[in-house]
Amino acid sequence: MTSYSSPADLTLPIVDETLLDTPTHDKLSLSVGATHPPRILLLYGSLRERSYSRLLTEEAARILTRLGAETRIFNPQGLPLPDSVPADHPKVIELRELSNWSEGQVWCSPERHGTLTGVFKSQIDWLPLEVGSVRPTQGRTLAVMQVSGGSQSFNAVNALRVLGRWMRMVTIPNQSSVAKAYQEFDEDGRMKPSAYYDRVVDVMEELVKFTLLVRDRSDYLTDRYSERKGVAAEVARLAERAMEHEAESTGS
Repeated sequence: MTSYSSPADLTLPIVDETLLDTPTHDKLSLSVGATHPPRILLLYGSLRERSYSRLLTEEAARILTRLGAETRIFNPQGLPLPDSVPADHPKVIELRELSNWSEGQVWCSPERHGTLTGVFKSQIDWLPLEVGSVRPTQGRTLAVMQVSGGSQSFNAVNALRVLGRWMRMVTIPNQSSVAKAYQEFDEDGRMKPSAYYDRVVDVMEELVKFTLLVRDRSDYLTDRYSERKGVAAEVARLAERAMEHEAESTGS
């Protein structure tokens, strides 16, 4: 049997040990957790009157509500192109407030030209990684879905995963891709029974589970060594400046 060994030298000479955090079960345990329903924001990526990404999003919201979540769906109609107006535009404010409110999100886009739509991407482009001390998406859970007019594809959900990682979100493993979406909804806009529908139920179940696991621990889970190091350096710099100012005042 092959034996495996660790490096002979296990020292970390350039790591600041005072800022290094060793994860433990105790640090991840909760004495008291939130009891309110998981708060889920749902975004979709089409402005068509009969938008299949919107219909799939609405179906997901129904399932999430049945699973005990509180859901809100953002309507992208009227949202300006990124940077075309100031960030105090009413639709931009609405979107950012909903993201701050959420503990998890569902992103659903049609696949267009092999990727997600501009309508969907514009919504994410209006969400900054950081506004002061508030990070509108960091640590929130995320489920991704797509609809296609043709055969099943995963280009849009793959692009959504990349985007979710960039927005520092916890993207769940499962996902939904509905092919030939025009065949999967009835005249009333409800999804027909199918394996596609069952997969949506799977994804929403998983999202609620992950959200319950993560929401009270997201601050700890996203706490980074590099950021702690940066904060410590800034505190030291400010302290040094204060001491210099005090010395100058005393000398005068």
